[in-house]
Amino acid sequence: MSGFPIDEEAVRRLAALLKETGVAEIEYRDGERSLRISAPGAVQAAAPVHAAGAPQHAAAPVEAPPPAQQAAGAAEGTPVAAPIVGTVYLQPEPGQPAFVQVGDRVEAGQILLIIEAMKVYNQIPAPCDGVVRQVLVSSGDPVEYGETMMILG
Repeated sequence: MSGFPIDEEAVRRLAALLKETGVAEIEYRDGERSLRISAPGAVQAAAPVHAAGAPQHAAAPVEAPPPAQQAAGAAEGTPVAAPIVGTVYLQPEPGQPAFVQVGDRVEAGQILLIIEAMKVYNQIPAPCDGVVRQVLVSSGDPVEYGETMMILG
């Protein structure tokens, strides 16, 4: 692209950050320039719109941290922990039904919720087949890495 020199070192650092954090995609903007780096196999989908006229952002699945890093003391079942720090959204867009509710049967890989981190919307899939036993967060809640958000049984 003429007029838009690529800073190869910046690309390498962003790619390393992508790998280190497990985030599916990073987008960097500087004025009208933008650079997006996605992890191999990242799936993109529409994400929530939070205000009229707000831009849509891509979403990609993010894997949960290993069970050893998940919150202790959670109810019996399989915890679904936040793989990144961000803001939780339980539905694809405001005013739409939640992805899942307590009592819903889910399959491994089914999207349970979205975590927005740095303007990237990351879909969080079910780690296994099961039934949603508890939802421990509400839309708009901030979550920390490893925080239990749902319990599947």
